[in-house]
Amino acid sequence: MLEILGRPVFRRLFTAQVVALVGTGLLTVALGLLAYDLAGADAGAVLATALAIKMVAYVAVAPVIAALTDRLPRRAVLVAADIARAAVALLLPFVDQVWQIYLLIFALQAASATFTPAFQSLIPSVLPDSDDYTRGLSLSRLAYDLEAVLSPLLAAALLTVLDYQNLFVGTVLGFTASALLVVSTPLPAVAAPDRTQPLTARIFAGARAMMSRPVLRGLLALNLVVAAGTGLVLVNTVVYVRDLLHGTDIGVAVALGCFGAGSMLVALLLPRLLTGLPERTVMLTGAVAVPAGLVVSGLLLAAAPGPVLGWTVLGPTWVVLGAGAALISTPAARLLRDHSSEQERTAVFTAQFSLSHACFLLTYPIAGWVGARAGHPIAAAVLAVLATLATITAAYLWPAPRPATPIAVR
Repeated sequence: MLEILGRPVFRRLFTAQVVALVGTGLLTVALGLLAYDLAGADAGAVLATALAIKMVAYVAVAPVIAALTDRLPRRAVLVAADIARAAVALLLPFVDQVWQIYLLIFALQAASATFTPAFQSLIPSVLPDSDDYTRGLSLSRLAYDLEAVLSPLLAAALLTVLDYQNLFVGTVLGFTASALLVVSTPLPAVAAPDRTQPLTARIFAGARAMMSRPVLRGLLALNLVVAAGTGLVLVNTVVYVRDLLHGTDIGVAVALGCFGAGSMLVALLLPRLLTGLPERTVMLTGAVAVPAGLVVSGLLLAAAPGPVLGWTVLGPTWVVLGAGAALISTPAARLLRDHSSEQERTAVFTAQFSLSHACFLLTYPIAGWVGARAGHPIAAAVLAVLATLATITAAYLWPAPRPATPIAVR
């Protein structure tokens, strides 16, 4: 997999992705602790609202910005988004009201909704060969997973000597370094978009393309499975560790690292898995693992065990949830590339980005608000049911390929 780093353009883009992800990982930990500082036991509800606002920015902003900037140089779009993210992150340490978190999160994630689809749609042009693209996807997934493991651990180490507000400085540095790397990288030309359609049609072009193809309709259902498992982890880990297991800030970082470790394991194994198994089998396997992990997390909460038994269950469960989500998310880009033309690729990647994050508008409130009001075991149970129904729907919408019928010999 690492031989793909021999491609200079991909190597520089990959490095830009990594440094930005490190900053994002520090932001995730710091934001959870900031929410706990401001709201105490209601931190899950605050985080759920903040993350729901993030998803609103992703869903509403991404397709509009993609349509408005489709003729701008990709470098200008990427660098402007990184600069905007760094500027917003610089303000977060000064927040002392919950509403300020909400406002800045919207601005930050609007910039991310501009950056990520533009970045992802470039990679198929950088790595046109199918095997190289699969390796690139796995390495990109590995970067996300290493961030999920190493950033919380780095945060844990920094928290031993620094106040958590200083973690926001790492976020600013990550976005700044990403912008500098993009500026210095020669980017490939992308196919000219179709400008004959009005703006409204261009905004929804990617969604229409996805809805018209059975494989991509199945992917839309699988996005809800990922959102169910990831939503529970991102919203409620801080509450589980601090209130249920009586842990510390470092414990929150370690628990998030367990989720990332499961995803990282999948990233390492995926190129070999996809050599022998079809994407449908791999992705539906992940879709089964996620509701299973959610059921276990609900039982853990209902039992309210002590710290030792609680960590014994929580750690492996978070690994399973991370692995299940990665089995779905990582091959998704292959489906998008294989079932879209070069001219519509940016629109399709943007639609996947927007629609996949729309699922979190449902799962974040369930994890946070239902957990705070009805109890966390109920929230986990609701998410498990939701993930199970989405898995069944995906299997139906994305039919298995039929074996060729042998010709009878007479």
